[in-house]
Amino acid sequence: MRRPLSQGLLACRTLLARLQLRRWTVGPHMLAFLPALTLGGFWLGGESMLLGLALVIPLAYGLVLGAEPPVAGHAEQRAGQDLVSMAVAQDLAAQGFERARAAQMHTACLLFEAEGLETISRRMGEGVAETLRVLFLARLRELLRPEDSAMRIGDSRFMALIAPGLRLDLEALLALADRLQRGLEEPAATDTGVHYLSVAVGFCGSARLRPGAVGADMLDCAQAALREAMDNAPSAIRAWSEGMRAERRARTVLLSEVEAALAKGQIQPWYQPQLCTSTGEISGVEALVRWMHPQHGIVPPSRFLGALHDAGRMDQLTEAVLHHGLSALRGWDEQGLRIPRVSINFSEVELRNPRLVDRLKWDLDRYGMAASRLGIEVLETVIAESPDGIIARNVTALARLGCRVDLDDFGTGHASIAALRRVTVHRLKIDRSFVTRIDRSEDQRRMLAAVLGLADRLGLETVAEGVESSGEHALLAQLGCDHAQGFGIARPMPAPQLAEWAREHAQRIAAAQKLGRRPA
Repeated sequence: MRRPLSQGLLACRTLLARLQLRRWTVGPHMLAFLPALTLGGFWLGGESMLLGLALVIPLAYGLVLGAEPPVAGHAEQRAGQDLVSMAVAQDLAAQGFERARAAQMHTACLLFEAEGLETISRRMGEGVAETLRVLFLARLRELLRPEDSAMRIGDSRFMALIAPGLRLDLEALLALADRLQRGLEEPAATDTGVHYLSVAVGFCGSARLRPGAVGADMLDCAQAALREAMDNAPSAIRAWSEGMRAERRARTVLLSEVEAALAKGQIQPWYQPQLCTSTGEISGVEALVRWMHPQHGIVPPSRFLGALHDAGRMDQLTEAVLHHGLSALRGWDEQGLRIPRVSINFSEVELRNPRLVDRLKWDLDRYGMAASRLGIEVLETVIAESPDGIIARNVTALARLGCRVDLDDFGTGHASIAALRRVTVHRLKIDRSFVTRIDRSEDQRRMLAAVLGLADRLGLETVAEGVESSGEHALLAQLGCDHAQGFGIARPMPAPQLAEWAREHAQRIAAAQKLGRRPA
């Protein structure tokens, strides 16, 4: 005897409730049971039961899926989730991760860094940067599917959460990241003109996580992948891998060690002399930091400066170098050595300090040094990006105080001549890429001669970095470069060793003058 349709509906509803259908009916595995369920229904109840199942199964799916927390789609995001805190971002990643795991599917978190927004904010105003942020987020949401979600989690950082899916392996995510990046890097037109932003991408798919991972781990791993992309090159894309975990652990250990080394005084400046090409005498020294590690020996700055920058300790490093440099200068004076100046590199972080000028004035008074004895080295890239802001005002104020300002790595930062005129600069430090092989390459000589001619017309002195040979040194003097510095003259050395080198160099100069020769 065939069961009535109403009895079939009631039986199916009871069965759904008992089996907790949310777990059983969501996922690809259920597709394998549909043919058997349909045949079984027809065998038990005939056409009426078959018709009932055809109506009940879609209804049951709707009821079960409707009981789940709604996925934050584009419409809900525009209602108030454009900018979210990191805590909210972690909660959203956790929700998406749990939905994917319950459905036995995969999800992914992609992070995007709009490189250049910070510079636009400084140079053109926060209003222009905010317009670009809104445009950037709208563009990202248009590139995603309606069931995916996107939001901003920082001044220039954006996050996309991909809805659960069956095929979210590494190949598919790389293709998705590449497509999104190309779309986001399209020129952005605003009232202030057309802007070009490079976009770094880091992502992590749930399939690449260790067993037992949670949604917060997926976001953390995506952040690690983004850092790797930003450290590598503009417009880089990086996927999370277990190798990054070991690298993150090593970076954490390095950060802890370098902070302790700075507190213990293990990080100190070494000094590299600069020579006047006309007289051969020492015209100054540059302070270059070195880490005297108790187990590993001398650690170069390329190994630890990034860690100090990430820890926000660059101001402490500069203060330590400044005190060591002024103390060494006073010691050389007491020994009767003629070393006119010590030059110290100042990063963008220190140059943005509104109290920088007052602090340096106090330090100079403390050591009894004239301001002209202190050189301030500023990267050309810093001047190029901020010719009118707090950095320019600080640099000009230090020049008025009497400090000598060197524009470091000239030729690599694309600073305009107008920017150079707005910021007081005394010397151009010509990057070693212009100096290398000038004694063997005619093209290099012509390029260097053009740079020297520009400096001469601007009334600026020049110092060439990276001098490796006596041939390069001699040719620099012939071309009219004022000062030279590099391994071909002397390597960086501690203050006591530099004092010994300076005495020997003075003796060589005196001997050459007695013989009537130009000092080398």
